[in-house]
Amino acid sequence: MYLYHFGLTELPFTLTPNTNFFLALEPHNEALAVLMTALKTGEGFIKVIGEVGTGKTLLCRKLLNEIPEHFVTAYIPNPYLNPDELRRAVAIELGVKQAQRMSVQLLTQRIQNRLLELHAKGHSVVLILDEAQALPEQSLEALRLFTNLETETRKLLQVVLFAQPELDQRLAQTEFRQLRQRITFSYQLRPMKAEEVQQYIQHRLQVAGYKGAALFSTGLCKKITKASQGIPRLVNVLCHKMLMLSYGQGHYQMTKKQLTAAIKDTESISQREHSFGHFNGKNIFLLGVFSTLLLLLGYFTYSYYLSGVS
Repeated sequence: MYLYHFGLTELPFTLTPNTNFFLALEPHNEALAVLMTALKTGEGFIKVIGEVGTGKTLLCRKLLNEIPEHFVTAYIPNPYLNPDELRRAVAIELGVKQAQRMSVQLLTQRIQNRLLELHAKGHSVVLILDEAQALPEQSLEALRLFTNLETETRKLLQVVLFAQPELDQRLAQTEFRQLRQRITFSYQLRPMKAEEVQQYIQHRLQVAGYKGAALFSTGLCKKITKASQGIPRLVNVLCHKMLMLSYGQGHYQMTKKQLTAAIKDTESISQREHSFGHFNGKNIFLLGVFSTLLLLLGYFTYSYYLSGVS
């Protein structure tokens, strides 16, 4: 793609959460601090809420990478599970043997025994759920019952929930008041500010190997912030498309016209974006053409490589 053109070693604005690109901006720093403090207390539920694309999964992976060694983690990335499936998923994560075959009653007992065993060895156990807003109602209740497992001095299991704001709406319902009362720590991830967006863009480019002059001016970063509303995922989408268009045009400096084209080409933004005037149809056409050409180039390069190998 545009790697050679800009002297990059890898794509800087992919949507896959990669902790190598993690930048300790204020919202994510604060969230990590809340999580670490809460885990040290050893009680209840911990909740991190953020809009789509604000970096919850990246933060989740960062936590998994940096959590102190005495913690044993059970990580469930897709919690759209009924209570039985949830119990078995937790059991498997904790190393309970033959978890798929035993009855619910026996499984619950084995999970408790495993938690007591880990506690006796000096371990704390943390269950981490990403996309927790997808948990069915009965599974939310099953999750609460997990935290009833305790010794006289502490809980045997802590639960960390990463979720979209829909989870708060669900927890506000009367039937979830017991679970709501057990949430001892909570943090709301906010979007990035303009200066943070500029740091974010420069950081990702540097991690990806870029060593030249700034590709994105301060003024352009402000416009990207406005268009993306400071959502990291949307910043990634816009910057990737701008780099692609710039490469196709043989340019090295990002421009407002390229941003305009990228916005128009991004459905989630273009429908609400009215502050950039009339979109340049030529740029939109070029973005589509260059995207197609780059994909074809990659295909033929790969095919040529395979023919040489064989």
